[in-house]
Amino acid sequence: MMKPQQVVTALAALAQPTRLAIHRLLVKTGPQGMAAGQIAAKLKMSPAAMSFHFKTLSHAGLLESRQEGRFVYYAVNFRVMNAMTDYLTENCCGGAGCGLPDNKC
Repeated sequence: MMKPQQVVTALAALAQPTRLAIHRLLVKTGPQGMAAGQIAAKLKMSPAAMSFHFKTLSHAGLLESRQEGRFVYYAVNFRVMNAMTDYLTENCCGGAGCGLPDNKC
């Protein structure tokens, strides 16, 4: 279970258009992730401009990185992303259900 400050840090990291776009792109990519240069190219940004955003998302625990040769690959930390979602919806509708299919709020 995430602590409130961890959730705030993660939400703050996502509260910026470029970082949100990075996260959404990497969610689609899955656990294998994508090379930093490929992410920059897909988002039409310079690799130098991206490093700040990668650092912020990584510091919040939302991204993991790995080095392969001369490339750095980034992937979503799905465990943290899911823990944040669980925290935000933990007491949804007071447990009474929302009337949505499968009581998914």
